[in-house]
Amino acid sequence: MAKEGAAAGGDGGMSESVIRKVLVSYMYVAVWIFLSFSVIVYNKYILDPKMYNWPFPISLTMVHMAFCSSLAVALVRVLRVVDLPSSPAMTPQLYVASVLPIGALYSLSLWFSNSAYIYLSVSFIQMLKALMPVAVYSIGVLFKKETFKSSAMLNMLSISFGVAIAAYGEARFDLRGVALQLAAVAFEATRLVLIQILLTSKGISLNPITSLYYVAPCCLAFLVVPWVFVELPRLRAVGTFQPDLFVFGTNSLCAFALNLAVFLLVGKTSALTMNVAGVVKDWLLIAFSWSVIRDTVTPINLFGYGIAFLGVGYYNHVKLQALKAKEAQKKAAQADEEAGSLLQERDSHADRKTDNQA
Repeated sequence: MAKEGAAAGGDGGMSESVIRKVLVSYMYVAVWIFLSFSVIVYNKYILDPKMYNWPFPISLTMVHMAFCSSLAVALVRVLRVVDLPSSPAMTPQLYVASVLPIGALYSLSLWFSNSAYIYLSVSFIQMLKALMPVAVYSIGVLFKKETFKSSAMLNMLSISFGVAIAAYGEARFDLRGVALQLAAVAFEATRLVLIQILLTSKGISLNPITSLYYVAPCCLAFLVVPWVFVELPRLRAVGTFQPDLFVFGTNSLCAFALNLAVFLLVGKTSALTMNVAGVVKDWLLIAFSWSVIRDTVTPINLFGYGIAFLGVGYYNHVKLQALKAKEAQKKAAQADEEAGSLLQERDSHADRKTDNQA
């Protein structure tokens, strides 16, 4: 009886542990969705001419980068919360070759994506963002980081077809806004592929804090050039405009907190979990845009996005299966290695025994 009770207690403890891990994972997902949701809606509020009416996306992005750079330097150099990569170390040559291109692409992605909020609704922007897997796969094939497969290409075409239908049914279609958002998707996808080529392939692993430490100042420097020519003259024309420190401070804090949430979510779960959570976030944003902001969402919008949603869901499913297969191969290789070591030890022991007998 005592053994049975102990076994039951062990099973109960294991169940509680599993439940606790699941709940913690859901908490990370909920925090990331909330912060990502908040940053998107907050940026829309600041940039939209019908709301806060501060249509300076480069300036807003520069405020974010300056804030994130300052906090990242404080966390790395002053508080020593995280360590900088040491194997290999980030040399000036490596920084110029790897971080600068990523920072340039990141600055363009943020600039264009924030600019799109001036012209497009939140719901339609989320629908256009469904093209991200298409862009990542296409650029990955171009840079030979992905293998071309006809089944994958058909899936990419289905996503594109769904987004095209959603665009056809958009009530507030604006060609300039669509071009900006598509450019932002292309730059972001290229940045993600270059991270694999320039950083991951060299064994450099950066968490969001160290990423901001290296990338945010670089991004800020790149944004200065278009800012001087595009927005500085307009800001001078405004003259008496005084930025609201509370609005821009809390907005920047949300942007920084989102980067930390990404670190927690990916570190405690996986990047695939974040992709799936991103789909949930998109639906929530579409519902919020329709019910609260009162953006027009047409049945054709939803039908087209539904097709794209199914394609993105299948894309995530394929990624999950590939991840499981990779883990299975790794475990099989480890098992073969352990079996080989045991066999070698047994042969060595048998040889020593034969020598002793001789």
